[in-house]
Amino acid sequence: MRFGDRGTHTSRTIMLAELRDLLGAMPTLSSREDYARAIVEGNVLGKATAATRRLTSQRLGELYGLDRRLPIFRVLHRLWFIDEAGRPLLALLCALGRDPLLRATAAPVINLAPGQELGRSLFVEQLREATGERLNDSVLDKVARNAASSWTQSGHLRGRVRKLRQIVKPTPGAVAFAFWLGVVQDLSGEELLTTLWARVLDSSRHALLDVAMRAKQLGLLHVRVGGQVTEIDAASLDPFGEVR
Repeated sequence: MRFGDRGTHTSRTIMLAELRDLLGAMPTLSSREDYARAIVEGNVLGKATAATRRLTSQRLGELYGLDRRLPIFRVLHRLWFIDEAGRPLLALLCALGRDPLLRATAAPVINLAPGQELGRSLFVEQLREATGERLNDSVLDKVARNAASSWTQSGHLRGRVRKLRQIVKPTPGAVAFAFWLGVVQDLSGEELLTTLWARVLDSSRHALLDVAMRAKQLGLLHVRVGGQVTEIDAASLDPFGEVR
């Protein structure tokens, strides 16, 4: 998880296509150095210049870690190959955890009604409220453009010029990841159904629990619902370390 007043969305989106190509090309046990070498020296992502390759490596590292020593990347990597349909949401969830600027744009998007247009000026103003005076107008506008593109890549928005809200469908991997991110915040039980991570999945409590049961069948979660008690254990998503 990353906090503070800086974020990758000043210059990039969630780069879903690059992440898909990179993870698809690299062995499971690759190190951060292996990823950087493949991007910069091996040009596995097909970038035109060395400078672009170095910047791409840096930005992908900021968003996703690309380091098996980081629990969030270990969990992302595991789910990536279990839940192919959920990859756009998996990328978004990880990027939300790693980029404070993208996180600041979440509420304006998820609060839109289906079919409602994302108003650019309002989007920028809401981003300004979240970031204070740290970013000038030019940077704010660029963050807004990049963030809108990221939310389009995740499936929450559609359209090239006019960005219209659409509802995403959570997958077992995405629900498991959202719950795990809630556990990182020291939340548990019913609390995991109302976090930012859960809210970006566009689903009711009942629908989330239904998908969570499918995740349980895949061995991703331990879930028990009975009476007034909801027990959710996402710790097993990262078998190599404790959630933190």
